Amino acid sequence: MKSKRKKRQDDFQKIKLKVGKKKPRADNATDTNFRSKGIHLSEQLRREAGPTTHRQLGINDLLSQLHHYNGNVKQTALQGLRELLLKNPPLLEQHLSRLLSEVAAVFTDKDANVRMAATRLLRFLAQCVPGERAAPFFPLLSAHLSCAMTHIETGIQEDALKVLDVLLEHYPALLASRPTVLLTNFLELISHRRSSSSSSGGSKKPTDMKERRWTLSVNPSKSVTGQQWRLTVLFRLGRFLQAIVEERPPEQGDMCVPSEGVFGSNEEGGLTPLDLNWEELTYSRTEVKVYEHSGAKPSPRSTFSLRPEVEPGAGLGEGLGSAEAVQNFATTLVPLLLEVWVEASATDSTWNASEGAHLLSSDAMSILFQVLSILQLLRRLAPQREHQDILDAWFRSEYLENFKQHFMKNFPYGVLDTPKQKKKPDPKRMKHLPPVPGQVVEPLGLNITLCQVMVALSQRQDAGRDKDADWLLPLRTFVRDTLANGVKLSYKQLHMLLDGVWKMALKERSRAVTEDLLAAVYIHYQQRNLTLQTRSLLLSKVLGRWLAALPVQLCQLGHRNPALSARLILSIQAAASRGNKDLLSSLQSNACRLYDPQEGVAVLLPAKSSLSGWSMGSQDAPLQDVDYVSFLFSTLTGFSSEDLATLQDAPDDTTVPPSPLSPLSLYPTLLEQFTHHWDVVEEVCHCLETLGSQSQCFDILQNAICKYLCNLGVVPDSLAAGLLVTVSRLLEQSVLPNEALLRFLAQCCLSLLALLVTFQQEAPSETTHKREAIWSACVSALSNIPRLLRAVLQSLRVGDLCEEELPQLGQILSMMLQHSPLRSHLLANTSLLQHVIQELTRYSHSETREQWLTDLLYCYSVTMAHASTAHRGNMGLRDMY
Repeated sequence: MKSKRKKRQDDFQKIKLKVGKKKPRADNATDTNFRSKGIHLSEQLRREAGPTTHRQLGINDLLSQLHHYNGNVKQTALQGLRELLLKNPPLLEQHLSRLLSEVAAVFTDKDANVRMAATRLLRFLAQCVPGERAAPFFPLLSAHLSCAMTHIETGIQEDALKVLDVLLEHYPALLASRPTVLLTNFLELISHRRSSSSSSGGSKKPTDMKERRWTLSVNPSKSVTGQQWRLTVLFRLGRFLQAIVEERPPEQGDMCVPSEGVFGSNEEGGLTPLDLNWEELTYSRTEVKVYEHSGAKPSPRSTFSLRPEVEPGAGLGEGLGSAEAVQNFATTLVPLLLEVWVEASATDSTWNASEGAHLLSSDAMSILFQVLSILQLLRRLAPQREHQDILDAWFRSEYLENFKQHFMKNFPYGVLDTPKQKKKPDPKRMKHLPPVPGQVVEPLGLNITLCQVMVALSQRQDAGRDKDADWLLPLRTFVRDTLANGVKLSYKQLHMLLDGVWKMALKERSRAVTEDLLAAVYIHYQQRNLTLQTRSLLLSKVLGRWLAALPVQLCQLGHRNPALSARLILSIQAAASRGNKDLLSSLQSNACRLYDPQEGVAVLLPAKSSLSGWSMGSQDAPLQDVDYVSFLFSTLTGFSSEDLATLQDAPDDTTVPPSPLSPLSLYPTLLEQFTHHWDVVEEVCHCLETLGSQSQCFDILQNAICKYLCNLGVVPDSLAAGLLVTVSRLLEQSVLPNEALLRFLAQCCLSLLALLVTFQQEAPSETTHKREAIWSACVSALSNIPRLLRAVLQSLRVGDLCEEELPQLGQILSMMLQHSPLRSHLLANTSLLQHVIQELTRYSHSETREQWLTDLLYCYSVTMAHASTAHRGNMGLRDMY
């Protein structure tokens, strides 16, 4: 027993520590005497190749962070994507599919800051990506937008409307192609479906169209009131319906040239091919008809569309592709709109009970304006124009009584001045409130919109019976007083009022009422402060039908009254020059009765009319007017189209190269050829001046020059000088050439003047006649063509000239200042001339003033001194030249 006890004590023996002795090492001690080496994995630490943000993150890293659980990480990733794409635009084209899909996925994120950053990034992407490139990915965007609009969280619904604003601004056509789902989403934002049991009660059939299937919903958890939320939704709904109306594809989908054949086939069986850009047509809404037998035998049944008009399950086909579909949608929407207005007017009645029911607060006025705007757009949703009358009749039969009760009861409306709240609003709460659009609505715009909606529902009145007199009378009174009392109207408001006047005049059989309305229009036309655009609108709306009847009256009048026929021709010419569409259409339809295509003359017009000079006399083989004018223009150019095309590729040693002083490259013709062409130009001008209507001749010449010559880079000097002479002789002082012709003539004139200075430096005796002809052409053009001299001075860029061209420009200006016919026109452009001379003085780097600059400054000072004495009162040229 003693030995066993000693054994146990040996197992757990206590070690005695002695002073001065080292502490014994423990059995479980760790030996730290070792060395370690790091393992470097180069592939693991390698950064992504390509552009990065300031945080050294590439586009793949940022896109992967959008799946992070932390909202701050996703917000920072969205901001980094915008930074990266802003600095490196090529990345957008390479990663467009991933960008749109990842950004659309965070539309329903629970963090409001992430949704806000996603909306900003989407706006940036929409600004950079055209609709054609975004079209393949738009179904995905539309699906995520629908999820956000119908989300259970109110904040996500509010931010979904901001996303919708971005898409409506940049991709209205793509949104308009998928209206079915989005229109249902709009309804669910302000209302909810009634259950079949509660709506029918077991007594009504579920197929009853007038059964109320939707009712307004109220959500107390929203950050705005119910009226403000409905106003926000109605504003976006109005913009969406406007996009559907404006982006509707054209009814004529055939891309071929209108003719008897196909693709421009003529009577002889020849085919004119039509160039089509297939890349653009891939995403367009236009149909392309494919014909059999190479177009010789058209087959209308073989219609092929590069891209289907609607995608399966969405679009106009199932949504608003027929008048019945529009009626079904209006059956659901119009009762909700009326309920919204009734609720707003009931809330507003507590304010205006004592002052009048026609006074509305700003919120109520905004709601009513949006309701009326949507009703007006619903009428225009008809796929074809003839269906609008059907919709108007349907609206009248279904909702006229409701509109009269809720809209016309207190017409016209005014604004109610509500007292402002003294309590300061909470800035933190106001920061989170979504902006309510359309808050500022003028009573005038509201009343005009209501007039346009209600007048469309009126019927044509029978003799002695006026069914709508009770509610049309206040509308007529409002329109008459607004026009006659000089109320300031915008162009859009005036257009809407005149449209209402026109419809009332068509449907009203009472002459007194019609004359009363037209008298109000005339009183408004007599105001002094109206713009030309407003006056033209008044004339086109009221006098359009009268102008369209003038060609018919001219045909019926014939030779019986030459004086009256001449006045009719002048009126037709004045209205046609202003582009009146009704007159031009009537003139085109009655052209064969006025103009004989076989004889080529206006044989049915009086002999002293302004168009009688087009007669070419009796000939065995009569010459067409178009052929005669084409012959004169070809003779005026002096070169065939093939020769002019060959000159564009001529070597540099055969032409004068272009420079900042000479915009065109001139081809110097031989002296004999130039002299002969100069005589030909004189005869052509004489032939053109003998024609009856000089203004029409100039219009034809102007169009021909702009179409065939303005795009030339190399121009013969004889052609440039001949054009300057011809235009200066045909152009009347009261007519202004268009910008394209004026720019081309300024280039010709400046290039010829630079060539003239070159001739003077060389001074050969054989170029004397050519120099005199060029100088006379330039002086004639600068003196007689309005604003040509201004265009020449504006095209001078002194800073772009080299040192050798500065003296040449100085000599050109000195020659113009020394020529007395040009002084008055130069004085009309004193500021431009002074600026050019100052630039010449500034860029002349010589230490001593050169002789050409001294001569220029002397001529300028003499001209200004002469102007202060002899031409002090002549200020009329400033506006013309």
